[in-house]
Amino acid sequence: MPDLHDPSPSPSPSAPGDRDSDRDSAPDSAPDSDRDGSRDTYRDSRSRRVAALRPLYAKELAGGTGRFFLPRRPDCPWCGSARLRERLRTTDLVQRKPGRFVLDECEDCGHVFQNPRLSPAGLDFYYRDFYDGLGEQRLAGVLGACNAVVRRVTAAGHRRRAGPVLPFAPAPERWLDVGTGDGDFCAAARELLPATVFDGLDRSESVARAERDGRVARGYRGTFPELATGLAGRYDVVSMFHYLEHSTDPDRELAAARRVLRPGGLLLIEVPDPASPYGRLLGRWWLPWLQPQHLHLIPAGNLGRRLGDLGFTVVAEQHGEAHLPIDLLAGCWLLVNAIAPPGDVPWLAKPPDRVSLVLRDAVRLGSVPLLALACLLDQAAAVCGGRGRLANAYRIVARRDPAGG
Repeated sequence: MPDLHDPSPSPSPSAPGDRDSDRDSAPDSAPDSDRDGSRDTYRDSRSRRVAALRPLYAKELAGGTGRFFLPRRPDCPWCGSARLRERLRTTDLVQRKPGRFVLDECEDCGHVFQNPRLSPAGLDFYYRDFYDGLGEQRLAGVLGACNAVVRRVTAAGHRRRAGPVLPFAPAPERWLDVGTGDGDFCAAARELLPATVFDGLDRSESVARAERDGRVARGYRGTFPELATGLAGRYDVVSMFHYLEHSTDPDRELAAARRVLRPGGLLLIEVPDPASPYGRLLGRWWLPWLQPQHLHLIPAGNLGRRLGDLGFTVVAEQHGEAHLPIDLLAGCWLLVNAIAPPGDVPWLAKPPDRVSLVLRDAVRLGSVPLLALACLLDQAAAVCGGRGRLANAYRIVARRDPAGG
């Protein structure tokens, strides 16, 4: 449950590129025959891969985690203010890789950011086997059989995400989805806009699969700022769904969006809302904090003003419509994941014993009533409390001003 806003999240837009050396020194992910086979076959395949990766992780961790962080910065990366306060101190609650992470909040503009931030080596270490490698293999093994059902359920949500653009561009000619992952949004939105050409951009190899499967017309692999020059003025709409919070430099991403949009084109952004009441209620157990992957959490007012500085006009802002009522469910899941003994992962010095694995399964099974109750409470809170007041995310639609280059 790494990112419930996006069933097919993509790697960080600013994370390092392929880790071919690591992949070449370990067995490939389980083949399709294994993924479609028995649970035991999947576990055997995963165990072999974990065993092959364990010496590589041990070598990286031999010197500690200090090299995974840049020096702590004394000022806000958004407004430059030196008035910072610690908002949150936590650990990796999803993968449970070693390390401690701090989110600071600017007392002047409200921007929340990871401080100290991950270094290039840290981005590589903490993203590896999260969305790709073991992470991708795990999701394939667990969800492979019901993948079609999952996509049908989420397709309606993807189509709703495209909705805010329609009052301002009822029939866009070309649309670029940045951080597209497997292209699920593009495939769903094309049902709503059959005449629109949907392209996707992502750091991961999933964008190539999206193109092969016809989920995007063209898949671009790489970083958005680096590819933007070659795509200048090509698109009527650019979308970024839960992408900007992963970036090391959100300003560069916004400037890249302006570059690829035609004059009058639209930028659609959806990001977590750091002002959500759930962020304070749940503390470190609030999923959108998602450390160490989320580097910047931007208040809506800040993002709107920065878009204005870059030559955009905000034409729509939505909060309740962007809310996904999973805060209590996800928080309980993170808590259960922290209580249960860890599974067999390569960043542990040795595999867990059988007793630990049985206890892990027992804790997870015993948590089912709690998770079910949390899910019901999430739905009830959204109905009774109002999605707008509890919103854990927001969307902004901004039009690129016709004037200027």
